[in-house]
Amino acid sequence: MKPQIQMLPVPDHYDFKHAQRPEFNVNDANTLIRKAEIWKQKHGLKPVGSDKTKVHMLVIDDQVDFTFPSGSLFVAGRSGTGAMDAQNNLVQFIYRYIHVLSQITCTMDTHLPYQVFFTSAHLRDDGSHPDAHTIVSADEYRRGKFQPNPAMAKQLGADVMWLRRQFIHYCEQLEASGKYQLYLWPYHCLLGSNGHRLAGVVEEARLFHSFARGAENRPEIKGGNPLTEHYSIFAPEVTTCWDSRPIPGAQKNTHLVKTLMEADVVLMAGLASSHCVRGSIADFLGEIQRQDPKLAKKVYILRDCTAAVVVPGGPDFTDEAERAFQNFKDAGMHIVNSTDPIESWPEIQATGLC
Repeated sequence: MKPQIQMLPVPDHYDFKHAQRPEFNVNDANTLIRKAEIWKQKHGLKPVGSDKTKVHMLVIDDQVDFTFPSGSLFVAGRSGTGAMDAQNNLVQFIYRYIHVLSQITCTMDTHLPYQVFFTSAHLRDDGSHPDAHTIVSADEYRRGKFQPNPAMAKQLGADVMWLRRQFIHYCEQLEASGKYQLYLWPYHCLLGSNGHRLAGVVEEARLFHSFARGAENRPEIKGGNPLTEHYSIFAPEVTTCWDSRPIPGAQKNTHLVKTLMEADVVLMAGLASSHCVRGSIADFLGEIQRQDPKLAKKVYILRDCTAAVVVPGGPDFTDEAERAFQNFKDAGMHIVNSTDPIESWPEIQATGLC
């Protein structure tokens, strides 16, 4: 018989209806820490520093703009409620296994008004901005269908011709990677906006875990560079300018890579499975394969804590997410559900967790 890992109850303060309410937020951290202290005493929770098996959970971009229908880029999945269902599953998992999780790192997509993947960066030949959800190719830029916005060139201290060559180079690099073409997204996760903050129930669970177990749970920021996308928390999509110079500030997150490499178990969840989750896991898998491919088996992807981008009447990226997950599984990672007991997960006993 496999040793069992105790599942704790979900605390009374958690209301699953809050996973569907974009206005819900943690307004009183003082009350939350008192509840966490009581929970800690009641269940004999130990500080994370004493964990013999380090379990690090990475939660990708569970932010208001992605998680609710009123958000500017709601990740609905095919169900139409994908992100809300995913975050409800996620936080219930965190509460049930609060004594098992050592660290929770929430990433935060963080944007400014003028970036290469926003419509404000580009102009059509009539001087208007292209619509959101437009796909831009290098060839279209070369043929003059699109031009850079001179205002953005001025912000960067460059001239329009330099930025035009940069955008052509950027599109070429994306197309050569075989992953994406340049996709113009609706404005989302603008720094300082309500849509930028973590979904309330995720923030509540992150803080409760931190208070109950003494975990730092420091969020990681990504996505603020004007000249490159940053689907992955670990690295930007393109790192070079057309003249071979590096894009200023476009660097790998080597600290987070090192932190996760040192963990005994890595859990992956968040939004969207078709884009930022997919990109982050792919980059982490690349690091694993460079160091030791056998380390892939310590990574568990919580399928029911993710959802794919599905644009109503537009693109559906679910199949891309499913193909990526199959590739991750083929490489040795595990695809599991949060509702399955941890002890039933494949190869979990080899990690020393049970």
